[in-house]
Amino acid sequence: MGRTTTLFLCLFCTAVALLATSAIAEDPYRYFTWTVTYGTASPLGVPQQVILINGQFPGPSLDCITNDNIIINVINQLDEPFLLTWNGIKQRKNSWQDGVLGTNCPIPPKANYTYKFQSKDQIGTFTYFPSTAMHRASGGFGPFYVRQRSVISVPYDIPDGEMSLLVGDWYKAGHKSLRQGLDSGKPLSFPDGLLINGIPQSYFFTGDKGKTYLFRISNVGLSLSFNFRIEGHKMKVVEIEGSHTIQNTYDTLDVHVGQSIAVLVTLDQPPKDYHIVATSRFTRTVLTATAVLHYSNSKSPVSGPVPAPPAGDYHWSMLQARTFRWNLTANAARPNPQGSYKYGNITRSRSLNFASSAPVINGKLRYAVNGVSFIVPDTPLKLADNFNIASVFTWDSIPVSPTNGPIVLGTPVLRTNLHEFIEIIFQNTENTMQSWHLDGYSFWVVGYGNGQWLEQNRNNYNLVDAISRHTVQVYPNGWSAILVSLDNQGMWNLRSAMWGRQYLGQQLYIRVWTQEKSYSNEYDIPPNALLCGKASGLHP
Repeated sequence: MGRTTTLFLCLFCTAVALLATSAIAEDPYRYFTWTVTYGTASPLGVPQQVILINGQFPGPSLDCITNDNIIINVINQLDEPFLLTWNGIKQRKNSWQDGVLGTNCPIPPKANYTYKFQSKDQIGTFTYFPSTAMHRASGGFGPFYVRQRSVISVPYDIPDGEMSLLVGDWYKAGHKSLRQGLDSGKPLSFPDGLLINGIPQSYFFTGDKGKTYLFRISNVGLSLSFNFRIEGHKMKVVEIEGSHTIQNTYDTLDVHVGQSIAVLVTLDQPPKDYHIVATSRFTRTVLTATAVLHYSNSKSPVSGPVPAPPAGDYHWSMLQARTFRWNLTANAARPNPQGSYKYGNITRSRSLNFASSAPVINGKLRYAVNGVSFIVPDTPLKLADNFNIASVFTWDSIPVSPTNGPIVLGTPVLRTNLHEFIEIIFQNTENTMQSWHLDGYSFWVVGYGNGQWLEQNRNNYNLVDAISRHTVQVYPNGWSAILVSLDNQGMWNLRSAMWGRQYLGQQLYIRVWTQEKSYSNEYDIPPNALLCGKASGLHP
């Protein structure tokens, strides 16, 4: 064989090897087909219409690994337009797939849409749920778990098994009835019950004595916080909404609307059956849901009273929230410690102070942020921005601090720059719990407090190991402060996680943008994007 031929073969083999390596290195694809239908279930003992995904209530578990490409064909067999949003999934550079009405046209009845996104640079416990109308009140929600790649270690031994708990308040009235009540100007009534995985009691979890299990707990309700506990067992918190935590141990845990938390539980008690309990928090009427932790060699059914909730109220809950701390030495989704980004040393570029309120406008109840109650337009804001469609929303029309002026209806979009580092204060002027969520991001919860937020409160911020998460509670007549690095270009929804409040206007959108056109910043509009409103007939 000549030297030239040998060189050619070597170059050819090298090229093939590089192509093979590239193919092997591509992140895996996971394909799903989900059909959304109505069905009948009796969560509270009375037959009622619920929303099923592939015939399931709650919906199927969406399990993947960090950086997997997720392809989900959602077929809408309901009689109304429908969307799913992926609660806590950052949708890096890809707000096109966020699944809320500010970024996506809803899927028409008897039609489908295929979501395409990555679980990019995340590990942890998340959920999905319907973002349209009040569909969330009838189901359509489920767990979304992102597991670490094999090259990334988690800061605890791999558990012997996992147990998923979707806990939330529930109404016997369907989503249409609840929506009609809100549209008429009435607030949501008090829920009829509390569910664990779709039923109020008797859900069984089986494990072996001496083994340790990971319990993933999510609040999928509309309005109520709950307290969670397992009779006779300690819970070691290891992850909250994609962040590994300092592993403190708790007897009971408060979980607020939209939040998720993962705990390790060792079955170290005498083999029998034990109560798993969730009770509503901060409510005059206490709702309770129970499940059963069953030791595999148990001969004794569950018995006796359920363990009592904590005696403390808001102050107790706030003190507990402050004990959730970031594990600075644990790996993140990439092989570098969570604490490698020193968020406390970054100079903030601006501060936003958002106060909620519950005004009456034109004789009907609304909810507002800094005097503006959000109206959802027929054209998604992201499409209007992309196609330069006028008169859909208004730039910067929401005050960045509380105002005593008149309450108005509007569709505000707040403009920010890519890579800004901002502070947001959530001010609760009401005597009820609040819960806020920001799509596209996790943020550091640096402070909670009572009363009116003041600048000197910054002196008490946790600038070292505050937990990074996507949803934060705000206690009655109090405030919560977060810091967030705006490193994800797109149009992002900042909203109340309490769905009746979101539906009646407690939300806005933040556009994170740069003039530099680059796929390293944001992807183009997908070719299969649904077009509606003033964008109908245009070409992606």
